[in-house]
Amino acid sequence: MFDVDSIRSHFPSLTTTPQAIFFDNPGGTQMVREAMERMQSYLLTNNANHGGAFHTSRASDAVVAEARQTVADFLHARRAEEIVFGQNMTSLTMHISRSIARLLNPGDEIVVTRLDHDANIAPWLLVAQDRGCTLRWVEIHPEDCTLDMEQMAQVITERTKLVAVGYASNAVGTINDVKRAVELAHSVGALCYIDAVQYAPHRPIDVQELDCDFLACSAYKFFGPHLGILYGKYELLDRLTAYKVRPAGNEPPDKFETGTQSFESIAATLGALEYLAWIGSTYAEPLPTAVSTTLSPRARALRQGMTAIATYELELNHALLKGLSTIPGLHVYGITDPERMSQRVPTFSCTLQGHTPQEVATALDKANIYVWDGDFYALSVVERLGLAASGGLIRIGLVHYNTRAEIEHLLHALSAI
Repeated sequence: MFDVDSIRSHFPSLTTTPQAIFFDNPGGTQMVREAMERMQSYLLTNNANHGGAFHTSRASDAVVAEARQTVADFLHARRAEEIVFGQNMTSLTMHISRSIARLLNPGDEIVVTRLDHDANIAPWLLVAQDRGCTLRWVEIHPEDCTLDMEQMAQVITERTKLVAVGYASNAVGTINDVKRAVELAHSVGALCYIDAVQYAPHRPIDVQELDCDFLACSAYKFFGPHLGILYGKYELLDRLTAYKVRPAGNEPPDKFETGTQSFESIAATLGALEYLAWIGSTYAEPLPTAVSTTLSPRARALRQGMTAIATYELELNHALLKGLSTIPGLHVYGITDPERMSQRVPTFSCTLQGHTPQEVATALDKANIYVWDGDFYALSVVERLGLAASGGLIRIGLVHYNTRAEIEHLLHALSAI
């Protein structure tokens, strides 16, 4: 069984601030002890720059190489060189979008969605402006905040060169059919860029099965440090022109990792993934034989860990939805059908009649419950729902270290408000 008490013992902040209930996870999760230990060990024993002819530099490079391969296992990339590290998903996307822009010409079309975080919209808006491209929007069904996939199929045409879509909404939790988006993009020879920041802490990712061209996520959303990760098919990364300083390497991933990296954060990301692999080894969920036999032992443990997390979080989805439905005047946006809880991550956004989102967040803070309010950089979906002028949404985001008892405490506090 999934032992939440054992899980929580791996997170120092959950014991140093024992009264706090962290439901602010979509903005950044708490860091796991294994990540902190890896970071500390790096700074104490391996702290050096890249490529030196001395021990600490060689040791630093070895840690980075191991972390890169482990991230490749986490995402099921074909090779470690398909993993690029950077400051965060937004910075990496801005950076790589400049390289992708060189492939585009006036009259080409870029497809974005109303459901995405602005980090997967604004870079393509800028590319469209710079290159004379046309931006095409995929709308949402406001009643359940799902993408209009029929419209996506219509707006993707022979002129489409790139489709940008989120794996899961950071605002309302919807899991999108990104495999279908990739298929639609590839059917016309377009590239597909996936923002998996909100999805990565909750479910397994398999970039080979998706066949996506690019996928970005951030380690601080899956219990690690502030670090961004970009996956790209090697042949694409190799073909793209990188905007870099001249002495930097000319092959992936080096040519896209501009300047000195945060090596201690890369080491901490390795620790976070070692923790997720520990979950897989401890609470192993059986995998289909066809999948299991194709994975390395570490990739298998990571897949099992994320599968175990998904199973537990599905219970949290049901418990939170059931409880929120009892609060008078509270409206939940997104998928609310109990039979469809597997189609969303445990990120729930709502409004409370008679109170602004900021008022609710402030009141919950007094009860030591941390939630976000506003638009969370998901500008387009908040505007589409008509909530921009009234302060946006209250966002309650759970991960696998949260408990049913914490949900009950939240419900009591909301009822008091």
